[in-house]
Amino acid sequence: MQRKLLLIILLVISQTICSIAQVTPKREFRGVWMHTIAQSQYKDLPTAKLKQYLIEALDYFKACNMNAVIFQVRPQADAFYESSLEPWSRYLTGVQGQAPEPYFDPMAFMIEECHKRGLEFHAWLNPYRVSSSESQELANSHIYHQHPEWFVKYGKQLYFDPGIPESRRFIRRVVRDIVSRYDVDAIHMDDYFYPYPVAGLNFPDGESFAQYGGKYYPDRIGDWRRNNVNLLIEELKTTILLTKPWVRFGISPFGIYRNKKNSTNGSETNGLQNYDDLYADIKLWVKNQWIDYNIPQIYWEIGHKAADYETLIKWWDKNNYGGHLYIGQDVVRTMKAPDLKYSSRNQLTRKMELERSLPNVHGNCWWPGYEVWKNTGGVADSLFDHYQKYPALIPAYTHMHDKAPKEVRKMKTKWTEKGYMLSWQTKGKRSNPENAQYFVVYRFPAKGKADLSDPSKIVAITRDPYYLMPYKKGERKYKYVVTAVDRFHNESTKGKSKKVKL
Repeated sequence: MQRKLLLIILLVISQTICSIAQVTPKREFRGVWMHTIAQSQYKDLPTAKLKQYLIEALDYFKACNMNAVIFQVRPQADAFYESSLEPWSRYLTGVQGQAPEPYFDPMAFMIEECHKRGLEFHAWLNPYRVSSSESQELANSHIYHQHPEWFVKYGKQLYFDPGIPESRRFIRRVVRDIVSRYDVDAIHMDDYFYPYPVAGLNFPDGESFAQYGGKYYPDRIGDWRRNNVNLLIEELKTTILLTKPWVRFGISPFGIYRNKKNSTNGSETNGLQNYDDLYADIKLWVKNQWIDYNIPQIYWEIGHKAADYETLIKWWDKNNYGGHLYIGQDVVRTMKAPDLKYSSRNQLTRKMELERSLPNVHGNCWWPGYEVWKNTGGVADSLFDHYQKYPALIPAYTHMHDKAPKEVRKMKTKWTEKGYMLSWQTKGKRSNPENAQYFVVYRFPAKGKADLSDPSKIVAITRDPYYLMPYKKGERKYKYVVTAVDRFHNESTKGKSKKVKL
């Protein structure tokens, strides 16, 4: 009996340790999408209040141990930043082409505030969309008025024609402009390539197909369309590399690549398809490393008849080609859908278990970030209490650069006006992406081994070369360890340590 009881206790302890390990990885992408299209708060709030609104959102995301913000800066061939190529967005000021008053640059502001908090900033662009309805007037400075031949109307919306080389060239200019002038960590595009099909309407690209595709793709307009998007993606990756090679390029495609009924390599699903309907060959982009991360939007529930979450996450995991794969999670649907085994709880637990059990999945991005901020269904509470209890480093982009930066040096402690400060120095300038960009501060008991793989020991992730320690009565002794991390998220291997009494 005693032996049986002991085995049960050991099993419980083992399961608890495994559970803790599962829910607290040291490296994990934890992003939120902040869309600006049709969000009234941006145009309705004066500049000072809008800044405060954004700061409050970022503070909340930081408190939830997020590490990346994907912010929509180009919703409709317009700009949430100062641009000589495209007009100010109507979703920022209410009138396209009108600058905010008092003036400020939302992207520059968000980059600065994100980096202060140790959050990455990913500039989110929609490549082809120009308008959402016929009633939306385009500013006089809009490129449409200079080159109407680049555009087509489909349904009630206006788009760049992806088959026209000048369209791709202009989009490349926009991306180059952003990357060259702003300290972005990544360029991000979502699932809108060729538009979602409108029932009974063919996309009106017959003229451009006849001029640019008919000779090479006779009777194969679908292949030509896919090649147009492939060219854009490959050219954008090259543009980014030639401008700032440390800036990443990520895509968040629609959640289904192909249905198995259309391709033996597809998933057991029955829905819209990237490859066949949006002409987005995401597998090719991942395989050829034209993109640096992939965030498929698996927004459905576990058990969904047409697009089961579990089926899709396992399909993407198997078709990853060693790339960075994160999962796009829908907050509302996840928190409202009942668990298939335990109807009293939602599907968050099972989805997180699946995400963390698969070998090629290394993080999540939450749609929309505003629902995380609202704590819809208790999502933020659950993330902080269980799945994001401790900070996490973004997985290292070793395919871009795989050498660790030099360790910090000259660690010391001193009393300041703010309190008891731990400080250190680094070699090399931050302008070099291979040098230290930010630092991880760990705290351990004074005796024993410092295990840097344990995220529960991380007390700060900071861009500052100092840390204000929580001094109490000077009765307990601790060992602090500080490591350096480069722009590609490679971490120095050992770190420098300092023992202090707090």
